[in-house]
Amino acid sequence: ASQNKTKQNKTPKPVVPAKPSHVAPHSSRGSALLGYIGIDTIIEQMRKKTMKTGFDFNIMVVGQSGLGKSTLVNTLFKSQVSRRTTSWSRDEKIPKTVEIKSVSHVIEEGGVKMKLTVVDTPGFGDQINNENCWEPISKYINEQYEKFLKEEVNIARKKRIPDTRVHCCLYFISPTGHSLRQLDIEFMKHLSRVVNIIPVIAKSDTLTLDEKTEFKQRVRKELEACGIECYPQKEFDEDMEDKSDNDKIREAMPFAVVGSDKEYQVNGKRVLGRKTAWGVVEVENPNHCEFSLLRDFMIRSHLQDLKEVTHNIHYETYRAKRLNDNGGLHPITSSGQDTQESNL
Repeated sequence: ASQNKTKQNKTPKPVVPAKPSHVAPHSSRGSALLGYIGIDTIIEQMRKKTMKTGFDFNIMVVGQSGLGKSTLVNTLFKSQVSRRTTSWSRDEKIPKTVEIKSVSHVIEEGGVKMKLTVVDTPGFGDQINNENCWEPISKYINEQYEKFLKEEVNIARKKRIPDTRVHCCLYFISPTGHSLRQLDIEFMKHLSRVVNIIPVIAKSDTLTLDEKTEFKQRVRKELEACGIECYPQKEFDEDMEDKSDNDKIREAMPFAVVGSDKEYQVNGKRVLGRKTAWGVVEVENPNHCEFSLLRDFMIRSHLQDLKEVTHNIHYETYRAKRLNDNGGLHPITSSGQDTQESNL
């Protein structure tokens, strides 16, 4: 009877929710937890929020006219987009402009919306005298930082500040096979301090495999000799794994690319490519060019990091200097007219 009474008086243990079968055992300071907490669901919560709000990505293209800048960007963001309505028609292609102008499109894939803004540059390097022709581009980049800062220092801030800051600058190197021009060096030397620069060798199918390899090595040596650090910068590697991944990317730079928005039939498959007298140069074939390497790096593995480095490094550097020069006082005024933008 006493044994039965003891069983009745014993307080039942609280029920611990069972952890999903796919979740590995958790530990805190080396001690096993009593059960599943649900900390890992934060990733799913963040994913849902991003699915609802979408995100911005702003890319600038710089280089001489005729290097296929518009075509490459069309190829980058069109090749894997699922909805036909987002592909750019002939009328909507990024126009060649005589002034810096941004064009925006909303791209949706797998339920995720991205507002893509492409900033085109004025006939960069096309003049007889190209001295300081990087200045209007530098001015534009800083104007976007200023615009963001003005919103940020307002007493009544917007819940979500419109982000027009340039997250990535694709710099197009002419496929001469010789060396960088002085203009290339000057541009990257000045702009690498304020924006993430990714150098690409345009129309690389005009070079032989040996010429391409030699040219890439020569460009890397010249950039190193001039102290120019392109993205991803070594100083921002977070850990050894990060360093290992980024070292592979740095060794592959500058990316030798070919862009095309035309499809051809190759071995029974429709592929993006450029037709030549010797056959079709397949844009997404890694044996033909490094387009897929550039796309995977820029969009599939480092897109978020490009945004973070822009915000945490380049923008913070601008913000600290600006507020220090201004004595930290409000309001901050901006000189120069806002650059024209297209509506969504």
